[in-house]
Amino acid sequence: MATILPVLDKYPTFGEECFIAPNSTIVGNVTIGDHCSVWFNAVIRGDVNYIKIGSYSNIQDNVTIHGTYQKNGTDIGNYVNIGHNAIVHGCRIDDYALIGMGAIVMDRAHVQSNVIIAAGAVVLENMVCEFGYLYAGVPAKKIKPLTEEQLDLLKRLPHNYVLYSSWFTDQD
Repeated sequence: MATILPVLDKYPTFGEECFIAPNSTIVGNVTIGDHCSVWFNAVIRGDVNYIKIGSYSNIQDNVTIHGTYQKNGTDIGNYVNIGHNAIVHGCRIDDYALIGMGAIVMDRAHVQSNVIIAAGAVVLENMVCEFGYLYAGVPAKKIKPLTEEQLDLLKRLPHNYVLYSSWFTDQD
């Protein structure tokens, strides 16, 4: 069973039809929207600041989401994909974004809508990743505009994760 705990009388809240993996950890001031999935070994720590996750977003295996004490909460939009082993810390990620596997998004960074952060990229503090672009590297740099295929992927992937999570929740 997942570890879901209050911190200082602040309890995580969940929307409708969410899949929460049995070994994930969600604590404190965390709000998760409808049709989201939190996968195996993911940690969402709303202990030092709030974390808000919109609807149809997926938090994949081994992801860590946290904030900065008395400074930066974390806002994650709707239809956001956060890939395996990513770290998202005290930042803002808008709708239809993809944070690649092993990527790091630091405090006060802003990933706008329709952005892909490549696997392993490091988005530095205060960086703005502009609408419609691919960012890659350490530190992350704007590489190129997204293709129609990539934009389609951003729309399709969240629904794939709703399907995948149904494999665990529809077992009668």
